[in-house]
Amino acid sequence: MKGVILAGGLGTRLLPMTKVTNKHLLPVYDKPMIFYPIQSLVNAGIKDIMLVTGGNSAGDFLQLLGNGREFGLKELHYTYQEGGDAGIADALDLAEDFADGGKIVVMLGDNIIERNICRAVADFFTQKEGAKVMLKEVPDPRRFGVAEIKDNRIFAVEEKPQNPKTNYAVIGIYMYDAEVFEIIKTLKPSNRGELEITDVNNAYIQRGAMTYEILEGWWTDAGTVESLYRATQLVAQNGANRLE
Repeated sequence: MKGVILAGGLGTRLLPMTKVTNKHLLPVYDKPMIFYPIQSLVNAGIKDIMLVTGGNSAGDFLQLLGNGREFGLKELHYTYQEGGDAGIADALDLAEDFADGGKIVVMLGDNIIERNICRAVADFFTQKEGAKVMLKEVPDPRRFGVAEIKDNRIFAVEEKPQNPKTNYAVIGIYMYDAEVFEIIKTLKPSNRGELEITDVNNAYIQRGAMTYEILEGWWTDAGTVESLYRATQLVAQNGANRLE
């Protein structure tokens, strides 16, 4: 399988730090933020990776990461998202040619995990078709897409609900078959003017083709000042991307 890391966006919640750089280039403890999702995919056995980025700092990723050999990659692929504010699904759509009809593991560039996704990726490799999402129980589910679960199945994902039905957030790690790109083509922009990844996930749910796994260990995004600070503390105290 191939991996796609989405590292575009405008990073407005991290201003003024992101006024002159992409948020995924900011440090989290002793490494740039973008190092963590790359290592997560590599730890799961994924060695063919594309980075989707944008904005005025896109060239800085190439200078920082080069061909990915620091991570044991033979080559790291890049593509550019115009604008950067059209949504996660819009960014993912740019990876269609790279996916080449196969399954992909998608990770948001500001997601950092304590352990690994090896088992989930292996399970998805044997899954005949459809999608898989990673869930994590969180204390503040209203910030996220929230999964409604019954009888070990996801019945729906609700984006940033005022009254969440569960505390299980759909975190920024998604696994899709090639149908994801056909689904994206059917989407219409949300009230925020974005193509929402939640709409992609609900399309798979309606087809009865969505599975899930609950992530072990801690997880955080790093897209706000508070979560960036929390991520730095967690990595400093516990490390990240552990294989045990």
